[in-house]
Amino acid sequence: MAAARVLLLRSGRPKPVSFSQSVCGLLGAGPGPTHCGLKRGQLVLSDRPFPGASARLPLQRPPFCPFAALDQQPGAPGAELPTNRGVDLGVAVILQSRDQTVLLTRRTRTLNVSPNLWVSPGGHVELDEELLDGGLRELWEESGLQLPRGQFSWVPLGLWESAYPPRLSWGLPRYHHIILYLLVISQESQQQLQARIQPNPGEVSAFMWLGPDVAAAVAATEDGAETPRHLPQDLPPSVPAVELGEDGGARPLALPTSTLLRTTPAAADSQERVSTGTKFALRLWLQHLGRVTPLSRGSGAHSDPGSAKEEQNVDPLPAGPGI
Repeated sequence: MAAARVLLLRSGRPKPVSFSQSVCGLLGAGPGPTHCGLKRGQLVLSDRPFPGASARLPLQRPPFCPFAALDQQPGAPGAELPTNRGVDLGVAVILQSRDQTVLLTRRTRTLNVSPNLWVSPGGHVELDEELLDGGLRELWEESGLQLPRGQFSWVPLGLWESAYPPRLSWGLPRYHHIILYLLVISQESQQQLQARIQPNPGEVSAFMWLGPDVAAAVAATEDGAETPRHLPQDLPPSVPAVELGEDGGARPLALPTSTLLRTTPAAADSQERVSTGTKFALRLWLQHLGRVTPLSRGSGAHSDPGSAKEEQNVDPLPAGPGI
């Protein structure tokens, strides 16, 4: 097995999590946040305090997590999953401007994983890479943004268990990650940041900035919820975005707000929508702003009773200054 990226500490020494195991399922239904040890290129998780733990963060998975579904189906084809791989570690950046808007990018249709989804910039953490450094690197690789030293602060928001394909009805999962969402707060305005954005056309086909009101509506469209939530009636019909043309040029795009309110379908497709993990991160961002909504009170729609961790972000690492 390759170098372990995600480890669990339940007794004795931390042990790597195998690809076929649900991290949320292994940690159980504890009442509080997950204790985390954030190290270079590695994440240690436990349901109890341990030496070296530096944060307590919410950890969630979607209600349709394929690994949870496999656990609940006797005789399911879990034997076809890789046996020599662990759970990978990723990092994603919720970049907040001075105007309290956040950057989302739309992944290109040609990507093998999560094509055409709106997400926050992010990707794999390299071996021996600090998690913040990995997030800033991914931000630069995807958007061309390099944040000036001393002009931003940051804080970890939460952890998301991600699989692709995201539902067992789409096929057996080929990718399994724990994603650490980092809130990076820039001292620059949205206009200043946008003037320097140079998206990577190999990964990004469009980008936009979301304010708290639209973000709250997006976060409230709960993937896997049995009943739809009542959304505000005063939402704008569209959200301004910037789209990359085939010639590499950028043009304004009036993105229908309804596109952002779509949920993950039961059948596989590449319909444009916001990823479930991004909705989770937007909810945590709104809590950080003090914009607590009914969704933030723990409706359970983003998790199941066997895996949910408390949604409140308790005792995070202190906000760090820009490096």
